[in-house]
Amino acid sequence: MTRRILVTGASGFVGRALVPALAAAGNLVLAASRRPAETARGPGIEPVALPDLDGPVDWAPLLEGVDAVVHLAGIAHRSGIEDAVYDRVIRAGTGSLARAAARRKVSRLVLASAVAAPPRAARGPVVTEAAEPQPATAYERAKLAAEVEVRAAGVPFTVLRPPMIYGPNVKGNMALLMRIAGSPWPLPAAAFTTRRSLLALDNLIAAIVFCLDQPATVGETYLVADPEPITLAEMITILREAAARPTRGGGSPAPFEILLRMSERNVLWERIGDDLVVDPGKLIAAGWRPVVDTRTALRAMVRANGADERDEG
Repeated sequence: MTRRILVTGASGFVGRALVPALAAAGNLVLAASRRPAETARGPGIEPVALPDLDGPVDWAPLLEGVDAVVHLAGIAHRSGIEDAVYDRVIRAGTGSLARAAARRKVSRLVLASAVAAPPRAARGPVVTEAAEPQPATAYERAKLAAEVEVRAAGVPFTVLRPPMIYGPNVKGNMALLMRIAGSPWPLPAAAFTTRRSLLALDNLIAAIVFCLDQPATVGETYLVADPEPITLAEMITILREAAARPTRGGGSPAPFEILLRMSERNVLWERIGDDLVVDPGKLIAAGWRPVVDTRTALRAMVRANGADERDEG
């Protein structure tokens, strides 16, 4: 049976990859975005305009005949955004969608949330679903509040909590890290010993498709990440090698930290400068399987980025 699936945030980093994947699987995809001209095109894809979530939204027209929803739309985690804006767009916007979906008897809502891990001393070496989230930013607080809204709405749901997502055409913090790693500056890669969990875009797409297809995931919250964490040293080495830049073994990471803080990228340092290992074992036990390993996906990301830059040039 062909499903009609509403994807919000369809022109974003995840949405532009998810929409064609769902269409290729035989679904009819309503690709909703504030920039519908930038959404993917092809058979089974219907681009539509998404209203501004920073205010009341009439979801009824978008939910007409819809069987499932994947909610990606929101506001990016960046500096200069007021707490109240995060709350309106992420918490209130998600809540209104979830309640409208419940009224329309939508069979599934998959929500892309975020990892809001407690401090390392409180969580132990690995984060699992059993760890009580302790959001440190307004963005994380809004994401956690959005989960509460979804659970209270009465719609069948699945929540996915990813760490930093990466892949072709990535933006934000990972794009900045890739630019720094690809710079001619010498970086002491071996000095970066922190371990991080990442999530390849292809693995996230596979997780979303899996949750849409599996009734056993209804009502569940999952951490989703590449199975093997990677040290920051390995990440920088892979990024530099893929960009044909040399690495060196000695030195201290302090200049790198200072560089990020001077560039007002404290958030990036805070996200990569401390250990954060996420255990996706619950989702794997449910049957999800990643489709690509971290090292392969990081190299592919750099190659794709280089190809895009050559095309633009």
